[in-house]
Amino acid sequence: MSTYSSSQNSEPIVGTVLFEQRGQIALLTLSNPSALNAMTWQMYEDLTTHLDTVSKDDTVRVVVIRGDGDKAFAAGTDIKQFVTFSGEDGVAYEERIDTVTKKLLDLPKPTIAAVHGYAIGGGLILTAACDLRYGTSRARFGAPIARTLGNCLSIRNYSRLTSLLGETRVKELVYTARLLGADEALAVGFLNGIFADDTFFTDVLEVAQGIASRAPLTLWATKVALSRLRDTSQMPEFNDVVRRVYGSEDFHEGVVAHIEKRSPNWRGR
Repeated sequence: MSTYSSSQNSEPIVGTVLFEQRGQIALLTLSNPSALNAMTWQMYEDLTTHLDTVSKDDTVRVVVIRGDGDKAFAAGTDIKQFVTFSGEDGVAYEERIDTVTKKLLDLPKPTIAAVHGYAIGGGLILTAACDLRYGTSRARFGAPIARTLGNCLSIRNYSRLTSLLGETRVKELVYTARLLGADEALAVGFLNGIFADDTFFTDVLEVAQGIASRAPLTLWATKVALSRLRDTSQMPEFNDVVRRVYGSEDFHEGVVAHIEKRSPNWRGR
């Protein structure tokens, strides 16, 4: 299987995930502000490491994930990393994303996504893997990959988004590349609440602190029960589709077009 790393690119890839503990709350901040917190390989590694740490830390009761600044939670995965991708790299990448989201889903503690601005592509997937989601009125969600890169998601992520948003809405969001606004996300149950910009993070922390004061085993049992009910371990084969999409001329055209700041010329091959 192909393995991808930032060494495949001539430019250094920046970004990190910051860790801070506030009482019983672990705060993870996705930080790549020059690229709207787009996720780099290092950031995925950092996030995995932090999740492994808090999973074993009995002093942590709740995990809150947010983006650095107030413009974005995470605007996808850093596109510069895709320049040399092959079909096998695409399969490895989607499997890596599945591994990270599974850690979020299986974390034995409640998780909260605090969404300022954009949660796009990989950012959408990370928010969907959290237990609760709160946003400001400027929060925007979507996977506009049919307009930007011409890639696809893993079948597990299609399944998860469908369970949260419904099949028709997932099709519409991907087909049209439109973004889901905060009010609509709240109306369909994807967001748990919308807080004012000026008090947003304080309000999210208040929710987290309230949860942290509840019976830990009740929270754990509820999360385990719901996880088992939505078990996706027996998903249909899909790597053949991922391999074809990421190995296509269209995907490479989408990446180059994005970097060159022009519209891609789709050819369907």
